[in-house]
Amino acid sequence: MNIRDAIHQTVHHAVGGVEVLAVRMGLRAQILRNKANPNSTTNYLSPIELDSLMTLTGDHAVLHALARNHGYICIKAQEDVTASDMAILELVTQVWSASGVVGAEVHALLADGVVEKHELPRVETAIYCVVQALNEMVARLKGMAEK
Repeated sequence: MNIRDAIHQTVHHAVGGVEVLAVRMGLRAQILRNKANPNSTTNYLSPIELDSLMTLTGDHAVLHALARNHGYICIKAQEDVTASDMAILELVTQVWSASGVVGAEVHALLADGVVEKHELPRVETAIYCVVQALNEMVARLKGMAEK
């Protein structure tokens, strides 16, 4: 998903709707709608407003879209989670599940024998989720390592 679509989706799927979110962000509803419009060439959310948007909604799709555009992957820092065998097992099963999604997406992509450009984002998203889960597992294992 591109950044503009991620912003639009985050704003319009906010609990309470655009009106409630706008008040919480200190904006008028129409201004927020304009700034979230993916077709607008003049209205944008500032970095501070984007941070507020993600904080208030708990939706970090904008952050992931920005990272993906620049070749990065976001990994949530799990500072309050204790590393344990069960936590690692949970991450392993998350990786297995995400890997299955990659396989299903690649299978669907190749089913007709033609790879089309518009089909690739679904595979990319699935792969992104696997890499994200693997990196989270590595971070958790590092946390378990004796210092």
